[in-house]
Amino acid sequence: MLRRDFLHHTSRAAAGALLASSGVAKRLAAVPALPQKFSAADTVTLGRTGIQTSRLAMGTGTVGVGHHSHQTALGIDGLSRLLLNGHDNGLRFFDAADSYGSHPHVADALKHLDRTKVTVLTKSWSRTAPEIRADLDRFRKELGTDHLDIVLMHCLTEGDWTTRYQPVMDVLSEAKQKGIIRAHGCSCHSIEALRAAAKSSWVDLDLARVNPVGAFMDADPDTVISVLRTMKSSGKAVIGMKILGQGTLRNRQDEALRFALGLGVLDAFSIGAESIAEQNDLMKRIAAA
Repeated sequence: MLRRDFLHHTSRAAAGALLASSGVAKRLAAVPALPQKFSAADTVTLGRTGIQTSRLAMGTGTVGVGHHSHQTALGIDGLSRLLLNGHDNGLRFFDAADSYGSHPHVADALKHLDRTKVTVLTKSWSRTAPEIRADLDRFRKELGTDHLDIVLMHCLTEGDWTTRYQPVMDVLSEAKQKGIIRAHGCSCHSIEALRAAAKSSWVDLDLARVNPVGAFMDADPDTVISVLRTMKSSGKAVIGMKILGQGTLRNRQDEALRFALGLGVLDAFSIGAESIAEQNDLMKRIAAA
């Protein structure tokens, strides 16, 4: 078994045990009613980037690894139709990544849309300047677009990543200056990397794992949320992911959604539906929250 697969299965088992604990049950039961109505299609502004898009991003990478995910398993036509269904319902935020293999699927959907009214986020595993330069060129070709709205350094775990990978950051800064991308940032997979992102003035946007039970997160919810509040207060955009704990909270979706919406720290959040019916149900749940 590959190390990443082992960690995934271990994390899922731990999350299942966590969800069964009385403490977690109390946390879920204590999620308060929201003081206002929300919609998946609400227009939000991502931090200080100036990018306006929908509150809900359409994720394309549930268990995304090796250029494959649950969403790309739908095929180019199937995932494209899922994205277009979301767009028909006001969703304007496409969450892609090289490691998910979802660029061709997003490109197919973009052929039918006004590119200027869609936000495309993607992610790179590159850790050297030549690699990220090549990725920026390849990603634009694969997505069929002349610019990328948001490019993130994917799955950072090192606490010193802001110095270790400075050459990558410099390339992305240059790309923003040239209009090749509109914003740059990171997705973190350790609390050390998340704290480094909070301190970095380079980070425009952070994609962070957050849910009420700590499933597949960088640390316990209180610790992570404290770091995210620091990010938010400094003007960074904070996008939530793992809102449903990668399926752990599939049967507690309403509580998980109320938790995310009520935090007051997420500009938007990404969830990957696997069918049009599931996507429509998710949008209804957000509206009912």
